[in-house]
Amino acid sequence: MVATASEAAGIRLDVWLWAARWFKTRALAKQAIASGKVEIAGAPAKAARLLRIGDGLKICREHEHYDIVVIGLDHRRGPALQAETLYIESAESVARREALREQRKFDRLGMQPPEHKPDKRARRLIRALGDLDAL
Repeated sequence: MVATASEAAGIRLDVWLWAARWFKTRALAKQAIASGKVEIAGAPAKAARLLRIGDGLKICREHEHYDIVVIGLDHRRGPALQAETLYIESAESVARREALREQRKFDRLGMQPPEHKPDKRARRLIRALGDLDAL
């Protein structure tokens, strides 16, 4: 990953997000940027903004939020191991994501799906519960 003269000036944000494997396509990266899921230094970003080494990004994907710092520029999408060398994630971000993942895991434990379909008696009881508003 040798920086060329054009990369020294910066690289487009959407291209970098695609090359660093944050999004599968540039179109998805542009869509995420346009919807405000990517911030640079706490401010909303635009897809054409030039990204430079040392810039701090906040990326939201589904339920997870990442705080990263750009440490490398590349306009080509390479293997995942190479993509991981383009950024570094803060320790607070990792800890926060792990805590939220554990919380979601415990939230799911409250509702257990039934082991089998309800039988005739159980269906009648369920139907009767639905008619409580009619009483």
